[in-house]
Amino acid sequence: MSSEIRDKLLYTPEHEWILIEEGIATIGITDFAQQSLGDLVFVELPEEDTQAAVSEQLAVVESVKAASEVYSPVSGKVVEVNSELEESPESINSSPYDDGWICKIAMSDVEELEDLMDAEDYSTYLEGLE
Repeated sequence: MSSEIRDKLLYTPEHEWILIEEGIATIGITDFAQQSLGDLVFVELPEEDTQAAVSEQLAVVESVKAASEVYSPVSGKVVEVNSELEESPESINSSPYDDGWICKIAMSDVEELEDLMDAEDYSTYLEGLE
């Protein structure tokens, strides 16, 4: 299974991706994750203005095969959620890095980014799973 991995993103071992822009972290699940889950039928989004903590549950994605928790790669305040996913959870399948983002978090501790993988490290990590 070949998965798209983007250079400008950071990744977690649980297959979340994160894009940092001016202290705001946009978060979603990776191409590998959406392929593994299959067709998504439901997304439970976090509430805006809630506090997210690193490694704690942020959202839930459900496919016809399974439900999977999405964990926060960083701590901070949820400043925006992708409410389009409530009507179109399949956006994560068709466009996991663009239309399928889950939420945006105003980061409270940029040092947490040091624990994440870059594209090269994530690619090596996926090879180890095969």
